[in-house]
Amino acid sequence: METPSTSRIDAAASARTLASQAQELLRKDILSGQLAPGQRLRTKDLQVRYGLGLSPLRESLQRLSAEGMVVNDEQRGFAVAPVSVAELEDLTLARTSLESVMLPMAISKGNADWEAEILAAFHRLSRTSLPLDPAAMADASLWESRHRAFHHALVAGCGSPWLLRLHAQLVDQSERYRKIRILHHQEQGAQVRNVNAEHQAVMDAVLRRDAALAVDLMNRHLIATSKATADLMQARNQKEKQ
Repeated sequence: METPSTSRIDAAASARTLASQAQELLRKDILSGQLAPGQRLRTKDLQVRYGLGLSPLRESLQRLSAEGMVVNDEQRGFAVAPVSVAELEDLTLARTSLESVMLPMAISKGNADWEAEILAAFHRLSRTSLPLDPAAMADASLWESRHRAFHHALVAGCGSPWLLRLHAQLVDQSERYRKIRILHHQEQGAQVRNVNAEHQAVMDAVLRRDAALAVDLMNRHLIATSKATADLMQARNQKEKQ
């Protein structure tokens, strides 16, 4: 027989599940660019978009605000966190600093299964083409998911759950900026790098257990992507001002 306390526990669990569902739906749309940087997030609009109630949506917005994916202004309410060159540069600094610690740890501790996951992730990524059409959101999302899996595989052997959590949060933020680069890399005559070759060079250094070279190549890879994205953002800002 169900008691009042059991009913309350079940209701609380259901509310947490719905809030988690709303959080993942919002995160996916933010990372994909379907919810643009700076876009207002009105709960009534989100109810229609996702078919969820106000309570789980408000909870999800609070959670995403804590992650830095959403901002909350007392006057204007919630909005997708804006992007800026300054934040991108700071994010790149944090990412390179963290991976400079995690990669050597993974190289020191990683086993044969770890190596196999890296090889499999690279194979999938190298067989996935970067989208040429800015409207090809599904293609961009597929490339991004495989790109993310490859970068995760490289550091997954570090053995630190906390470092991996921090890494995942930084990758989430990086993805918002990288999506700008992926979908608009042909604008302003932007030069397309051989990203597959960069990934393979990092992978080869990792599998050879050359930590110093792996860190150097990874830092160059992340900084090159950051610079290309920053140049594109600045060019687009200049164009909008004209």
